[in-house]
Amino acid sequence: MDWSKFKFFRIALYVLILLFSAGLTVHGDIYRYIDEDGVMHFTNTPTSSNQNFKLFLREKPKINPRYSTKKYDDIISNASQQYGVSFPLIKAIIKAESGFDPRAVSKKGAKGLMQIMPDNFKLLGIKDPFDPSQNIHAGARYFKQMYDRFKGKLALSLAAYNAGPKAVEHYKTVPPFEETEEYVKRVLKFYYNYKNL
Repeated sequence: MDWSKFKFFRIALYVLILLFSAGLTVHGDIYRYIDEDGVMHFTNTPTSSNQNFKLFLREKPKINPRYSTKKYDDIISNASQQYGVSFPLIKAIIKAESGFDPRAVSKKGAKGLMQIMPDNFKLLGIKDPFDPSQNIHAGARYFKQMYDRFKGKLALSLAAYNAGPKAVEHYKTVPPFEETEEYVKRVLKFYYNYKNL
């Protein structure tokens, strides 16, 4: 075994661990390529002439500091009590849906903090989808309807919130849509984090 290569690997791994455990910002995605001698090369700017570089680590998306994660806690708390949906769960849905941007609009037209579709405005009593109180109360109420409909099964309820209840009923599980599967994982991760704050 070539110990110099092994030593380089250990140093490269150590540097990567230090970067992330220290919470330093890494700019851009990191790409890795292992040459014919087994030496690893890292870059954040792979050239088109070298197709051997493969994505090694994706940069974490930057959180926009304009959107406070605590600004709507009073409204969330009120909606939680009113509809019987846990505070950390509502907060996790907001984090996944809009990143706490009250003016968020999705490609499909969902609006506000909890990304309510226009088709549901009348049903949920929304006059202004960008009003945080209206949006959070409507979203919590809608989620509670999904939770009751799917007999308290959290993953199915979240999938129904994202993809619609008919899709969940059709597949009898989380629908095999990449967006929905990722959404459920993301909300559950945020939920766990908020529960343990």
